[in-house]
Amino acid sequence: MITFSPLLGILILLFIPKERGQYIKWIGIAATFIPLVLAGWLYADFNQSAGGDQYAESYEWIHLPLNAEFLNDLSSLHLRFDYSLAVDGLSLPLVFLTALIATMAALASFTIKKRWKTYFILFLLLEIGMFGVFMARDLFLFFVFFEVTLVPMFFLIGIWGYMNREKAANRFLLYNGVGSAIMLIAFLILITTAGFTQIVDDQGISIYFTGSLNEITHNLFSDPQSYANTEHPQSPFYLSEGLKWALFVMILVAFGIKLPIFPFHTWMLKVHTEAPPSVVMIHSGILLKMGAYGLIRFGILLFPEQAKDWAFVLALLGLINILYGAVLALVQKDFKLVLAYSSISHMGIVLLGLAAFNEIGLQGAVFQMVSHGLISALMFLLVGSIYERTQTSMLDQLGGMSASVPFMSGILVISGMASLGLPGLSGFISEFLSFLGLFGSMKVITAISLLGVILTAVYVLRGVLKITFGPMPEKYKGIRDARLIEAVPMVTLVAFILLLGIYPNILSQPIDMTVNSFDQFIQQVTVGLGG
Repeated sequence: MITFSPLLGILILLFIPKERGQYIKWIGIAATFIPLVLAGWLYADFNQSAGGDQYAESYEWIHLPLNAEFLNDLSSLHLRFDYSLAVDGLSLPLVFLTALIATMAALASFTIKKRWKTYFILFLLLEIGMFGVFMARDLFLFFVFFEVTLVPMFFLIGIWGYMNREKAANRFLLYNGVGSAIMLIAFLILITTAGFTQIVDDQGISIYFTGSLNEITHNLFSDPQSYANTEHPQSPFYLSEGLKWALFVMILVAFGIKLPIFPFHTWMLKVHTEAPPSVVMIHSGILLKMGAYGLIRFGILLFPEQAKDWAFVLALLGLINILYGAVLALVQKDFKLVLAYSSISHMGIVLLGLAAFNEIGLQGAVFQMVSHGLISALMFLLVGSIYERTQTSMLDQLGGMSASVPFMSGILVISGMASLGLPGLSGFISEFLSFLGLFGSMKVITAISLLGVILTAVYVLRGVLKITFGPMPEKYKGIRDARLIEAVPMVTLVAFILLLGIYPNILSQPIDMTVNSFDQFIQQVTVGLGG
């Protein structure tokens, strides 16, 4: 219901004449409230004391018989993909975050001036894809939902963006298309090796290759010899150590492009500067988190030994992201680019948490994904509102906004404080946990990474103070403060940032059992394999 409830809005919009812009606008916004309510219900009803998947649903979806003549002693060979959805402590907060940011971005879409009907149909289709990515438990289904997010995003950037929107859309599609191709190859190798299932009945021996994440995990770790023994006549496919390393690197690159990890970040800068604010809220708040989610779900949890051996590399990549993003954010004159480089820097903190390979670090990584999603969505909402009034986001052309728009200026100051990690706001908790988790194993990298926190304070305060204080250009003195449709998402996002900062247990409780089970699983596997 959560995943496909936006379809209701799409179906209604198809029958509304495109000239009825006001009706289209409110129907599009209302359609995002349905999954938000359902996601809130799901969050409240989630059994926080139980690990593993909950609310699981699975149906046979695609079943293709294959030619088995080249295999000995087999009666049949099959390829099967299931429609399989579930949530656990990792995906639950990201599902709610998706629903929340989508609704806030829909409210922020009042700045869109043309083709309302097409815009909201694509917007709701994008929301379906994002929900599916975080809930899918079949590799092929995950890939389908992942690709569903690319198509509407391409058009949302290319049609409703700013002056260089076509270049930004093309670069987005090129980079993400390459990442998707690498991911698909890795998934196909996984399906035809670790997706191996053998069934013996009266008809003989049947082999199924499945994309089920649970089946692949079971084969990889419960009894690896059941599929890895090359001498077994019914197990002709296997994963060698070299192939495991190749798959891990492929997954790291595929989702590293989405995260993004340096040097795969240049496409993101174009998107953040050229896409409309409501679309950037979705992109920065949710789509970047899909990269981190995929890296955890398919990289670290399927290949923990390889990931742990590469812990230093992950930490080094995180350090580069943090310092590179922070240093370049310091010298930007466009506040959009300041926020874009800030996102690169903050995603580096996620990598540090993952590189810790302990419960505290993993919690910090997940917390950072949610916290940055809220903060970045709020800041791009504010930038969009300022741009609509002034037609610029250049720092040297802005100033003194606190006199004309005190409400928006106050919200901007709060969001800036959250971004630099002020205690009492969500940014502090996530950064603290990530650094604390890594400190025990990599003290030097942790210490150097803390320089990024100092640089963050400098570039955030530089940008926020330049916009809100100082002399105001004469032409901006008559601008009006936030309208109600702008104030609602601003206040809502600030409320969640404060809630997570003051009462972090509301987020840490649902992820605790899952992250703890992840940590135990990783430790058991790596110790058992001699890692």
